[in-house]
Amino acid sequence: MSPSPAWYRWYQQHAQEVTEFYEGIDPSDLHDWLQELLPDSPGQILDVGAGSGRDAAWLTKQGHDIVAIEPSNAIRQIAKQRHPESDIRWLNTRLPDLKKVTQHGPFDLILLSAVWMHVPPNQRRRAFRKLLDLLKPEGTLALTLRQGPVDPERGIHETSVSELEELARDFGALIAKKEEREDAMGRGDIHWIQLAIRFPDDGTGALPLIRHIILNQSKSGTHKLALLRTLCRIADGAAGMAYYNLDNTVSVPMGLVALTWVRLYKPLLDNKLPQLPTGKPPSFVKKTDLSSLSSLDLRVGMPFSGAHAETVHCAIKNASENIRKMPIRHMAYPSGQQILHYFPPAHRCPNPGQTIQIDKAYLFSFGEMRIPEHLWQALRAHALWIEPVIVAEWSKMISGYAQTDDLDAQIKQAMQWADPERDVQQTREQARKLLEQNSLHCVWSGKHLRENSLDIDHCLPWSVWSCGDLWNLMPADRNINQNKKRDLLPSDTAMEEAQDRILDWWDRAYWSTPSLRDVFLSEATSSLPGMRSGKQELEEIFESVCQQRQKLKRDQQAPEWPGYNA
Repeated sequence: MSPSPAWYRWYQQHAQEVTEFYEGIDPSDLHDWLQELLPDSPGQILDVGAGSGRDAAWLTKQGHDIVAIEPSNAIRQIAKQRHPESDIRWLNTRLPDLKKVTQHGPFDLILLSAVWMHVPPNQRRRAFRKLLDLLKPEGTLALTLRQGPVDPERGIHETSVSELEELARDFGALIAKKEEREDAMGRGDIHWIQLAIRFPDDGTGALPLIRHIILNQSKSGTHKLALLRTLCRIADGAAGMAYYNLDNTVSVPMGLVALTWVRLYKPLLDNKLPQLPTGKPPSFVKKTDLSSLSSLDLRVGMPFSGAHAETVHCAIKNASENIRKMPIRHMAYPSGQQILHYFPPAHRCPNPGQTIQIDKAYLFSFGEMRIPEHLWQALRAHALWIEPVIVAEWSKMISGYAQTDDLDAQIKQAMQWADPERDVQQTREQARKLLEQNSLHCVWSGKHLRENSLDIDHCLPWSVWSCGDLWNLMPADRNINQNKKRDLLPSDTAMEEAQDRILDWWDRAYWSTPSLRDVFLSEATSSLPGMRSGKQELEEIFESVCQQRQKLKRDQQAPEWPGYNA
């Protein structure tokens, strides 16, 4: 170990002064907030950055077994002389490695009193994970965060609660307690925030199991995380598809598992984000051309016909086979016992024919997956906590496979789960800006618009295809939108006549504003068929909209509006 000179030399030189300073503070007053969090005696406690041994000695007097870490040789020697209690085991190590500590854990409580500020920001994520790995499932990580000026000589960096909240969320923990207090030495420019971090536990063992699968279980690719997130999405948004069995399991349609799995993977694959160490796409992709599918197509209730019916059916079938061969077999309890089980359908899954409807009967025709009931209930109750942990770990794996951190923004966008939202506020704001310039026109008629005649129209109607993306929202004359076009699909002729006005609207409303342009492009890449990440021209996006229009007409037999001039 080679301690950082930024702080190590200072503490070596000021060891006596520092220990006197620490010993001048009564630990029972300083840590009164910890009393209700302390384990029953005797508990296993790790004191990281133990300094003079003040807190370690206080805890041993309460009957606890203490492992004390202090990297400064000079301070550690003084601490041993001051507090020769036999129950304190001193170790010479430091964050983020904490070498030699694992053999003494896991711990009921890990205390970092005035320590986190000394951990460089670029080492904190690794350090935090190491600390949680040393914690018992029901244990507590207690930190005090210094709020005040930095001190490079002593290696004191800024700290924030938001940073710890994000780290806790990413690693499946929760901030159970947060308090502020003044500085014990009366320094006016310094105050402290006390945080207690714990793992959530529903009492069934499901949440520790989920965390084990996400963070600790070995993975040869992203398949396990994809399956767990798939089940999380189903439990949160499609629980009505499931039914309870007498053997304390819950059955969900295998077709729904496969459909959701494909929907999760599609934006990642469209952006060419690697899902295996080799960089090759998952095996189910090799058998299916997903380019004609939109993420918004892959939803319960959607109808398909012709070639699109065959494409969707093959995508679900191949994904189902991939899931059965890979993550179902290898997602296991710590004992090695398989967690999830597949049961084939009573009758062979039929060929799709000319049309398919993504409904419950169709999805169950691929068989069913059985999930332990306690695991299912945990996914339903804690989806808002579980999913961010999965996403964070999945994103980290992708960055590792790509061997770069430059994809963070792209990964974050591709990882978003996009449920349709009928929200036109942002588009209306852009339209009003053009109204103020007296330069806003109806895309269908070319009429000059004013505030009292402005409507925001879904080009491809919401009733036909629930898409609230920016590209699908356009200014229209209120009378035309409400009395003529209504919920009808614009015809080829209507689109052709409106093309120049639509392109002009896209350009002035979104394309000329960098932040909105990025959103516009990423939404189009996600929801329109045949789109790919990277540079796109507005004309190409318009062509994809026309392709989607044609598909909706064919698959849903949606009635058409011939256009303003018809």
